Amino acid sequence: MSKTKRERKELVNKANPLSVKRQVELLELSRSSYYYQPKGESELNLHLMRKIDEEHLEKPWLGVPRITEWIRKDVGIQVNPKRIERLFKLLEISAIYPKPRTSKMSKGEHHKVYPYLLRNKVIHYPNQVWAMDITYVPTQGGFLYLNAIIDVYSRYIVGWSLSNTMTAEWCRNTLKEAIEKYGEPEIVNTDQGSQFTSKEFCQYLEERYPTMQISMDGKGRAIDNIFIERFWRSAKYEHIYLNPSEDGLTCYKGISNYMSYYNQSRRHQSLGYETPGNIYFKDIKSIA
Repeated sequence: MSKTKRERKELVNKANPLSVKRQVELLELSRSSYYYQPKGESELNLHLMRKIDEEHLEKPWLGVPRITEWIRKDVGIQVNPKRIERLFKLLEISAIYPKPRTSKMSKGEHHKVYPYLLRNKVIHYPNQVWAMDITYVPTQGGFLYLNAIIDVYSRYIVGWSLSNTMTAEWCRNTLKEAIEKYGEPEIVNTDQGSQFTSKEFCQYLEERYPTMQISMDGKGRAIDNIFIERFWRSAKYEHIYLNPSEDGLTCYKGISNYMSYYNQSRRHQSLGYETPGNIYFKDIKSIA
């Protein structure tokens, strides 16, 4: 059976005339694996993740050693660097300084890295360049991941999605929905996260959208994707951190309201105090 254990667990339906016992047998699952609920992160880890994320927004050049010392001395929690390193990976963040040989993949890895196409590029119109990224969103007792796509010219958010796991399929579907709604961009820029460099993501884009160019940041260089990074900062300080969500549904509704505000009402100094929605739709008509 080609499906993963997680995918097979999702096929089990208590409303099915077959018993759960028979369904898991047919799906080659043990009953214990079906009923097992993964243990979430501890309260300490969730607290540390929130602190790390806040500090990373302010000082993205700090790596594991200095964040560890900051937590020990300024936050007052004695932590092991290995714990902080693990939480960095869970948050999918890293210090922004360039790292040696970052484009070389290990043997056996089916990941592809594309060149960064935006250096010195002047962006003149909507749908010329989209930038895509993932960030951590805290909730009470847990956390989610937010995937968003920004039109770099207008700062308009053309697509977004929430998930409790980060998968290439999730990222692919978020981009697919944005393209179906707003049209295909000339360039889509991402970081070198495993979701974006995976065969499932890259091969799909190459085959489905052959004229669209794929661009990727240098690893550990948040500055390359500065527009989406600025959006994360705005979203977190203006909404997410001010309105802690009780659960996933509350989180989704709150972010949905913020996205509408950001696109339609929030005026940007860099846009001549226009809103992203006004700029996007006004200028997309002029090139239609």
